[in-house]
Amino acid sequence: MGWVIFALAAWGIGWALNVWLSRRPTTQFLRLAMPVVFGLTIIAIWEGVVRGFDISAVLLPTPSAIAVRFVASTDILWVDFVQTVIKGALSGYVIGCGAAFLTAVVMDRFSFLRRGLLPVGNFVAALPVVGMAPILVMWFGFDWQSKAAVVVVMVFFPMLVNTVQGLQASSQMQRDLMQTYAASPMTALIKLRLPMAMPFIFNGLKIATTLALIGAIVAEFFGSPIQGMGFRISTSVGQLALDLVWAEIVVAALVGSAAYGTVALIERVVTFWHPSQRARQ
Repeated sequence: MGWVIFALAAWGIGWALNVWLSRRPTTQFLRLAMPVVFGLTIIAIWEGVVRGFDISAVLLPTPSAIAVRFVASTDILWVDFVQTVIKGALSGYVIGCGAAFLTAVVMDRFSFLRRGLLPVGNFVAALPVVGMAPILVMWFGFDWQSKAAVVVVMVFFPMLVNTVQGLQASSQMQRDLMQTYAASPMTALIKLRLPMAMPFIFNGLKIATTLALIGAIVAEFFGSPIQGMGFRISTSVGQLALDLVWAEIVVAALVGSAAYGTVALIERVVTFWHPSQRARQ
């Protein structure tokens, strides 16, 4: 009963603190403090409810048990991080987004490619990863190369569509003005169209950060060496080691948040002139 009261008290304190913070003048500190308070409140409620109602650790371990397992398994988590994130997700992300950007530039130059390839891209983007992953594992083997291939397929077309739309963002008047200055197509691309496309390009990059991590983890369910986050999650579920499963989930959440935040920070620096960025300052 004491843990249930603890959970209720944590909910009340967290609610009151967030309401108080929301009424304060908006600062950079408050933008960080409010989600931190909200997250700590959820963790406290989680701890209290699981302990108060004596929920089995097989169904839902407590945050404290997950933290203990996290600290005790840092060597395993690091090996899985390198295998899944560095080798699989990051390599596929760089290759997929880079190839999509170059393809979008070529498609922007030749309109028949844009009309022909975009519908195909929308079709491929709708394919489920659980259907593609086994095929790519058979093609590229069970190591990280097949996971990178899955990531490339997942991030390529969202990045392609956003980049193509961004390259069309400049108005006809702006393009005509570049022609009156006798600017070459390459100069117009560098000086006008790419800067105008940057908000769209970064939107595609941010979407791809999430898709890359999901694709690499899911692909490992269909075959991998004896390491990797997806492999560890699937085997640990079979062993009922749910605390290790949640530790892997924590790593994935931290990596995904850090990757998204890094791209968003670069976006603020590159597109400081855009109204959406000026509104946040």
